[in-house]
Amino acid sequence: MNQEDQEKSAVEKAGEDLFNFAVDREDVKELMAQLPESAEIDATTVEYELPVLKIISAGWSAAYLLENSPHKTPLMEVYWNAVQQFSQSLSETAGLMTGQNINYFDVVKKRFDTYLAAMNDNPQAKDPAAVIGPEFASTCGNPDDVFTVLIGSRMFVGTLNCVREYLKAFSLI
Repeated sequence: MNQEDQEKSAVEKAGEDLFNFAVDREDVKELMAQLPESAEIDATTVEYELPVLKIISAGWSAAYLLENSPHKTPLMEVYWNAVQQFSQSLSETAGLMTGQNINYFDVVKKRFDTYLAAMNDNPQAKDPAAVIGPEFASTCGNPDDVFTVLIGSRMFVGTLNCVREYLKAFSLI
């Protein structure tokens, strides 16, 4: 195996690993356990939106951290293709269970656009989490619920930190 094939394999593995991390629900469960019953938010909505935010955060973080890397495009292709395949499978399963057409990838894309627009509308924010947390709470139905703001911020920051550590460990950044 030559050097280029080894790099390609490492980048493909990194894209797959990031996808597997993005769809792992352990941190979703941990964050949901921190949502107090007194929160003025529908917990079911928060539980639905957290995995979407994690998928978006993992993809955004990798693209941001690999901004000037030759590995960015191939890694992001592997990652987003895996997200699309996962979304299609999830959509088909949900469609069979509910009898309705559901396009989960479209949901992910719309949320991505929403979070990106919020960051673009707040260029003065020094920390993206200061924008993502409130936008997450708004997406969940109550932009003023401090608990939901914090949970959204924690998901974003935690995901960013995990992606950063992973990419560093594999010398991709």
